[in-house]
Amino acid sequence: MSKKQRRPWGVFLAILLAVFFGSWAGSDKGIFGITFYSIVDVLGVVFLNALTLIVVPLVSSSIITGVSRLGGEGLFGRVGGKMFLFYVSTTLLAILIGLFFVNLIEPGSSHIAPPISAAEAEQLRAMKEDLMQKGGGTFVNVLIQIVPSNVLAAFSHGQMLGLIFFSLLFGYAISKIDPTPSSILQGFFQGVFQAMIRITHIIMKFLSFGVFCLVAKVFMATGLTSLLSVSLFFLTVVAGLAVFMFIGLPLYLKFIARVSPIRHFKAMAPALVTAFSTSSSAATLPITIDCVEKRAGVSNRICSLVVPLGTSINMSGSALYECVAALFVAQAYGLDISITTQFVVVLMALITSMGVAGVPSGSLVAILVILRVIGLPPEGIGLFIMVDRLLDMCRTTVNVFSDSCCAILVARSEGEQGVLTKEAFE
Repeated sequence: MSKKQRRPWGVFLAILLAVFFGSWAGSDKGIFGITFYSIVDVLGVVFLNALTLIVVPLVSSSIITGVSRLGGEGLFGRVGGKMFLFYVSTTLLAILIGLFFVNLIEPGSSHIAPPISAAEAEQLRAMKEDLMQKGGGTFVNVLIQIVPSNVLAAFSHGQMLGLIFFSLLFGYAISKIDPTPSSILQGFFQGVFQAMIRITHIIMKFLSFGVFCLVAKVFMATGLTSLLSVSLFFLTVVAGLAVFMFIGLPLYLKFIARVSPIRHFKAMAPALVTAFSTSSSAATLPITIDCVEKRAGVSNRICSLVVPLGTSINMSGSALYECVAALFVAQAYGLDISITTQFVVVLMALITSMGVAGVPSGSLVAILVILRVIGLPPEGIGLFIMVDRLLDMCRTTVNVFSDSCCAILVARSEGEQGVLTKEAFE
């Protein structure tokens, strides 16, 4: 990604213009008998459709490729088991911290109901009634959705729980068949994944335009009152990321790895600054490896395995963000968030955070997946997209730091003594 593409100024300018234009135009002003609201509404839907277009092939190919590669390379051995355990445990901790803050602050409860079509409003009312009748849903219903009776129907209708379950099962099966057909299938799905990444990059070139339309639509309908709720959302995400990065992960380092968290922050400083400025874990990867290996003292054997794989599947900051964003939209639409629904959101955030790694603003794709699972319209991302770019910089920094912490944890569990010692740091 070029430096020009990485600069966030185009998105920030689009947000600023959208706030002023939306507040000025309202829902009535227009040109040639066509309201500005209807124009940005249509263009915003086109942008959302482009994002939704890639969801099924991107998520499925990513999971199939990742699981088949793990099984095929024998990474589920001792080191691989420890690595996967730390990936899952740190990501789950991040999600639970986000869940705590979004329930504590409830940033979406003060939001004016966002504009949706009459059909979507009717669907939302039906969903609310269904949730009330079922007591917020049952665990049995979730299980039924996870195991589809027809996988082609699950793919065609975008039933994400069934799609993810099948992709996990299929990826594992690929790793266990004969080498020749296994390599063919791995190559095919790797090609699909790379093609979807390329399409995503193309769509993201229009991110500033899409952000303008979505943000302008919100401000046309609700005016400046939207700023209060989005500011609460921003603070909720930042608070969650800060607690995870400065309290949660240091506790892992202090009590499990038995190393100095402060020394690790110093060792990772160059990588963290790069991650914040580029918003890309992949672009930061060479510096991350250099910091973990040469400044933190982790062996090349551990570093070369844990850090690159972590860049692909260990997206703790993104998982926290996805959880908070999905529940924020649910609160804004007035849904009663049951324990079952929150469990589904936590599960989906844990899985989808592994499926969109390395994609600029890729968490938007994952959030669309979660919104679809809990029955909310994709227009919900317009409620917070104005602060997504800045939060992208924050969560990428957390992702990189989490990867480095997992490398430290694995290295120490393998008995490496030179990790974050004074000699290694110097």
